Amino acid sequence: MRVAALPVACLVLVAALSSAARGAAPPLLDAQDAWIRATPGTDVAAVYLTLHNGGTQPVTVTAVGSPAAAAAMIHESAMVNGQATMRVHQPLRIAPGATVRLAPGGLHIMLQGLTHPLAAGDQVPLVLLLDGGGTIRLMARVRALDES
Repeated sequence: MRVAALPVACLVLVAALSSAARGAAPPLLDAQDAWIRATPGTDVAAVYLTLHNGGTQPVTVTAVGSPAAAAAMIHESAMVNGQATMRVHQPLRIAPGATVRLAPGGLHIMLQGLTHPLAAGDQVPLVLLLDGGGTIRLMARVRALDES
């Protein structure tokens, strides 16, 4: 196991054990259409996806991780007084029945300290850690820079 993947693996294991110990029902959070732009010459990348809460209770994403990066966080980009800004946006709460789109220019998952350059066609594993101990595992497809 790579050293960078160890913290993510530990978080996933703790979350899984915590969930099993409480007998928690899995949340009805659906993650779809995860993608990343190729990252030639850089060790950071943004992940975009759509989250839908099909349940009757709010679902909160408390952390994210990937064995492909040393760190991962939910960020939000915005324009403030004509200046582009980015700030951490964790935790991310999704109301019952709501859909949240992580898209360029807004919410996204920032991967930092990539373990290798990402090329078009690669698949990057992600783990969303949820309040209450649940996890959502998904794969993000890497797109070419000119692909939207």
